[in-house]
Amino acid sequence: MVISLYFHFPFCTRKCPYCHFYVIPNRDQDSFVKALLKEWDLRLLQIEGKKIESLYFGGGTPTLCIEGVKKILQRAQAPEITVETNPEDATPELMKTLYDLGVNRVSIGVQSLNNTLLKHLGRSHTAQKAIDAVNITHKAGIKNITIDLMYEIPHQTFQLWKETVDIAVELPITHLSLYNLTIEPHTAFKKKEDDLRPHLPNEETATQMLQYACKRFEEAKLHRYEISAFARDGNVSIHNTGYWTGREFLGYGPSAFSYYEGKRFQNVCHLNRYIKKLEQGTFPVDFEEKLPFPASLHEKIAIGLRLTKGIPLDNIPHNTQTLLRNLDQEGWISYQNNHATLTDYGRLFYDTVAEKIIDE
Repeated sequence: MVISLYFHFPFCTRKCPYCHFYVIPNRDQDSFVKALLKEWDLRLLQIEGKKIESLYFGGGTPTLCIEGVKKILQRAQAPEITVETNPEDATPELMKTLYDLGVNRVSIGVQSLNNTLLKHLGRSHTAQKAIDAVNITHKAGIKNITIDLMYEIPHQTFQLWKETVDIAVELPITHLSLYNLTIEPHTAFKKKEDDLRPHLPNEETATQMLQYACKRFEEAKLHRYEISAFARDGNVSIHNTGYWTGREFLGYGPSAFSYYEGKRFQNVCHLNRYIKKLEQGTFPVDFEEKLPFPASLHEKIAIGLRLTKGIPLDNIPHNTQTLLRNLDQEGWISYQNNHATLTDYGRLFYDTVAEKIIDE
């Protein structure tokens, strides 16, 4: 049996206006680390006898709390160990520290390589700082580097997007995650959505941006293996692939999600409540659910279709086979090698396809 582990470090120097994750100002680190280690001890039985495939330190900004990362890595190692960081934090000293701790993959939140758009996103770094961060990480010996890029940003034109993509593919990266900006509830962008909407790229431009990026990435040998993920030389994300294939994972830290023994659950989204529960020796879980069949199967199919290779058709019940055939007839998916895969049209409208499957 295999499992992946995720660690949520909630600290940030500032919260980006589009961010909907649980993040807090950078303080109370000692209390957080103590609580995180208590949760580690509490969950030891859940990972006993299982091979840990990946460790992922996300946030927030885990590199603001290196002591916490270090304490976990003294207790566990894995074939893939990813740590997220912001470009402005990526110093030679930090990257050498990560390398010495055994970290072999770094995720850098680049988002854009245009200074004006970075300001619109509330980011603290410049385009040059993002480029420097990738090069510093590579020079420190961490060769598996992934960056995030975002399109459909307010005031973003196709030409500005093209410039970002063309610079990004020349960087010494092995992986790239591509996101379109989504205005989420409870964010600063949501509060000023009416002001932002007129400045967002229209649907035609957004489609053009996506198609150009996919073409350019492919030319640069960044092959698309999932709707939003591209990898060079087979460097797919072991951790994220687990999400899409239904591998069990445990999430540690406030707000972290887990999927274990068919159940999905989430820790409390509040640092003090998280700490208090663990001081009382109880799991800091705030929500849990177990989907009944066939809803659980439909969700697994919808998530699995995100992968370029699609989903195997073995052992899929007749009713669900009928659902997939209907999607095939509508041009959303296609069949090949006993797999169902999204068509190019289906990839463009994945959310619609997923909704059709899950709501069935």
